[in-house]
Amino acid sequence: MFSLHGPRRSYVAALGLVATASIVAAGPCDIYSSGGTPCVAAHSTTRALYSAYNGALYQVKRGSDGKTTDIAPLSAGGVANAAAQDDFCANTTCLITIIYDQSGRGNHLRQAPPGGFKGPESNGYDNLASATGAPVTIGGQKAYGVFMSPGTGYSNNAASGIATGDAAEGMYAVLDGTHYNGACCFDYGNAEVSSRDTGNGHMEAIYFGDCTAWGSGSGSGPWIMADLENGLFSGRGARQNTGDPSISYRFVTAAVKGKTNQWAIRGGNAASGSLSTYYSGARPSGGYNPMSKEGAIILGIGGDNSNGAQGTFYEGVMTSGYPSDATENAVQADIVAAQYAVTSLTSGPALPIGTSISLRATTSCCTTRYLAHNSSNTLVTVDGISSSSSSTLKQQATWVVRAGLGNSGCVSFEAWDAPGRYIRHYNFALVLAATDGSKQFREDATFCPQAGLGGGDGGGGPGSVVSIRSWNFPTRYLRHYDNVGYVASNGGVHTFDAAGSFNDDVSWVVGAGFA
Repeated sequence: MFSLHGPRRSYVAALGLVATASIVAAGPCDIYSSGGTPCVAAHSTTRALYSAYNGALYQVKRGSDGKTTDIAPLSAGGVANAAAQDDFCANTTCLITIIYDQSGRGNHLRQAPPGGFKGPESNGYDNLASATGAPVTIGGQKAYGVFMSPGTGYSNNAASGIATGDAAEGMYAVLDGTHYNGACCFDYGNAEVSSRDTGNGHMEAIYFGDCTAWGSGSGSGPWIMADLENGLFSGRGARQNTGDPSISYRFVTAAVKGKTNQWAIRGGNAASGSLSTYYSGARPSGGYNPMSKEGAIILGIGGDNSNGAQGTFYEGVMTSGYPSDATENAVQADIVAAQYAVTSLTSGPALPIGTSISLRATTSCCTTRYLAHNSSNTLVTVDGISSSSSSTLKQQATWVVRAGLGNSGCVSFEAWDAPGRYIRHYNFALVLAATDGSKQFREDATFCPQAGLGGGDGGGGPGSVVSIRSWNFPTRYLRHYDNVGYVASNGGVHTFDAAGSFNDDVSWVVGAGFA
């Protein structure tokens, strides 16, 4: 229950609401409704957004048998039942197949279809997100967000009640402020019903990232901006709005709203404090006044299915009507009161930082083979090693565990015999490379160990079994295939993604380093 003291009380008073227990316990969509701008779409994999909602939040599909299950809150208005997901997905991979709309309008988000940009799947659809890539806690209870790698996207091109034309609307999203890139476009909001660019003003969506192709805020980013189609806008006309700050919060509340010749960007720390207004004023010129919104919903992609961006989504809504600042401030207080916090990205056997380890394959064919690198210090391979192997080969199969270069909650693997060179994935193949100082390299070289998906060690002897997923592509795991290392997804489009023996191929016995 929420307290009536502090900023929460003032936000309730500003809305002209009676401070009763029912108001105190209100969720974001209850608050929007009380403010006269009801939710017409409400999406979250972490919690219910109405105080009385106890239906499904999202659906997951497991890789072992293709079965699905819905994940609901632990109680009405509460946090998602992460334990139910963990039980269902034990010893296999799981994807998020549907993010349900809590508004009652049926505006569910599903795998985005091909559009102006085709998705990476063989049928042109976008990828689905890992169900386990974005663990968090809410009020101390575990939940999972939607970790979206490039190529991942969700949409609904036949949504009900979403603003069209120049009609007024608002929206907010809670996002991971540290997970972003400069590609187009990590959006949540209103887009074209055809998944194609149909012209200026045909979109109105929250954008988050550090793309500078159309506009920017102050500093180096990332920024909250608005995707209005054929432009990411931080303000009205100038390419840069210095009043739109770079974001440094781990959890971010991002809000965009628009009505006839008026729109605004607001944002703040989703874990504390209030919202700030980064822009409020007239629409940009050049086809954006009046707007020509079409009323589809997108998540993680642009209106034409531009799917090169990355980001993490926890919750968000779209409203009918232009919410007042007071209503949005009350919603922000509710978000802060939910107490989003980070939790461990790893599980299973510990890989202590600074230790030297070996990684032995567990597949029955290959229990004498270890993850190694070739003599030119470029390719990561899987080589047979025994007590009589050369010291050179043993050194090539020894890895030093380092704190994750892209996220310190995970790990990176430095070659013992080639200091400064790390395992990274490149076009999903594992290579050994020296850091180039880029954010992309750091993220590609970061991996999150978890309990092994395989049930044993292939009969090759004792040891702790781990599976090691890519941090920035969490549907993909470190796998050996034809004696070469890859980051592979379970049943994906590449040959090395083959479902056969997947769990064993991505399970490794951790041993002491040979060197």
